[in-house]
Amino acid sequence: MNSFRITVLPGDGVGPEVTNQGIKVLKALETKFSHLNFEIQSLPVGGQGIDLCGMPVPPETLVACEEADAILLGAVGGPKWDYLPNKQRPEQSLLTLRSHVVGAFANVRPVTLSTSLSDLSCLKRENLSEGIDLVLIRDMSAGIFFGKPSGREVRNGETIAYDTMVFYQKEVERIARLGFKLARTRRKKLTSVDQANVLENSRLWREVVSEVSKDYPDVTVEHLYVDNCAFGLIKKPGSFDVIITEGMLGGILSDVAGGSVGSIGMLASASVGSSRKGLFEPIHGSAPRIAGQDKANPLGTIRATAFMLEYSFGLINEAKFIEKAIEDTLQEGWGTYDIAKDMKKLISTSQMGDLIVEKIIQNNM
Repeated sequence: MNSFRITVLPGDGVGPEVTNQGIKVLKALETKFSHLNFEIQSLPVGGQGIDLCGMPVPPETLVACEEADAILLGAVGGPKWDYLPNKQRPEQSLLTLRSHVVGAFANVRPVTLSTSLSDLSCLKRENLSEGIDLVLIRDMSAGIFFGKPSGREVRNGETIAYDTMVFYQKEVERIARLGFKLARTRRKKLTSVDQANVLENSRLWREVVSEVSKDYPDVTVEHLYVDNCAFGLIKKPGSFDVIITEGMLGGILSDVAGGSVGSIGMLASASVGSSRKGLFEPIHGSAPRIAGQDKANPLGTIRATAFMLEYSFGLINEAKFIEKAIEDTLQEGWGTYDIAKDMKKLISTSQMGDLIVEKIIQNNM
């Protein structure tokens, strides 16, 4: 029996609705595979935590997350808590969980486009001939978002603002090794994105990635400037496998890639550190406008669940069952309001979860 402890943080808005579907999927896998046991504990976070005890991450939640093998998050935030100072708002829970609990230095975002949804993509059909199946890894602990000095001051009567972009060699190396290791489990191609034509820290980035690549001779490496990569993601996204880059460039590229799949409800994300433990979540927010209506697309959360199984637990085969169930459901034309093409096959959040569970139980691979 393989037993794994999972702390589920439903959070705010549509968070509870979508995480319920992730839990359904985990229970379905327990039914299908007798060797699996998931110890699941759901606890408040974000606005829920503030309402309960005045803290975005209640003490009980923090302890459970520290003791868990992985964390599955729904979403946090909403207009109800907008009046609070920044450091007391629900979004602060993300910083606590990522830095204190996970020790995250990278954000990992898989981007996959179902062939049945290719007409919802903003890209031309001819640009999707090879499909989209890539993973974008971006640094979230160094670079321009964290460099010092950073500030604003008045010089000679004029206001100036400045930020510093700093990378240590070891910070680049750990991102590179994470990318190479992941590429080894996929199609063995890594694209490193930088701005080495104009930035000194990008030159260091390229040098370190090139040096680390010697330890992974089975992985093909290419170096691209960020503008060339952005163009490639639009023109020929199927040519990419694993992409690594720094935080600001990665934030832009992840939105370019995300816009190509038709709906942000389809994508998952993970914050990871030096261990296999991670914080897994959909990329969408709490969507208060549709909260409680059973309308939200749960596929991002279900894909986050699959990624959790693969990355944190090494359950690659079980994760493939989830992805196949998603693809089979989409191929049959079923969809929530954001992706439904036939109103006769428009389904709710919970109905989508039920269909995925049904496919998992029925499928054999």
